[in-house]
Amino acid sequence: MTTPQAPSTGRTLLNKVPEVTIWFWVIKILATTVGETAADYLNGTLGFGLTGTTVVVGAIFLVVLGFQFKARRYIPPLYWATVVLISVVGTLITDNLTDNLGVPLELTTALFTVALALTFAGWYATERTLSIHSIVTRRREAFYWLAILFTFALGTAAGDLIAEKLGAGYWLSALLFAALIGAVAASHLVLGANAVLTFWIAYVLTRPLGASLGDGFSQDKVDGGLGLGTTLTSVIFLVTILAVVSYLAVSKRDQLPPVEAGALR
Repeated sequence: MTTPQAPSTGRTLLNKVPEVTIWFWVIKILATTVGETAADYLNGTLGFGLTGTTVVVGAIFLVVLGFQFKARRYIPPLYWATVVLISVVGTLITDNLTDNLGVPLELTTALFTVALALTFAGWYATERTLSIHSIVTRRREAFYWLAILFTFALGTAAGDLIAEKLGAGYWLSALLFAALIGAVAASHLVLGANAVLTFWIAYVLTRPLGASLGDGFSQDKVDGGLGLGTTLTSVIFLVTILAVVSYLAVSKRDQLPPVEAGALR
């Protein structure tokens, strides 16, 4: 089977996403935590309401995403700003469906599972790969960000279903999702499970893990949280993200080597 070629002829392009290191997962979990607390902060503390928060964050996200697409290489601050914003947008999509439209969490979980599966199917059908090590064209990057959007929406729905609908609580939910992520990592590192499959499963699971941690830190003590509030929790995690991203921007420890146009894996 011949592999399709990228649009540019023979030019060396740079991957638009970071290498998957421990730093990747640290920032990802922090970003998902901010996605939960920032949405709550804008919605409740600032009084934007769910609709107003969706409009404001959605507009900012589209602007930042436009810059991300325009960039020719991986730029840590830009990339991770996009991830933080898409985590908020993914959260808001699920919240709008459940809170404004009354769609049950069971149904939203199923719908986003199907949406993510269809995205992967379309991605693989056109590119013959789901690997993040070859995001060197705009089409691949479009599939990549669409998949990430659905992972956040799915993770929000699944996390809320377990933490709220089934009454597991914030900390028990966090332990549960952390254990599941550990099992997925072990299946890859020890048993040799497919790297692409385990990556995306872990990516989905980090969303409810981060959300459970965010709620655990921010919610009142009477509700099982630490009572730090959404403002302080968001600031703490945003400052931590900024520190780690700054370190990576200087050290370049998460930057992949150039990928030849047409190389798919």
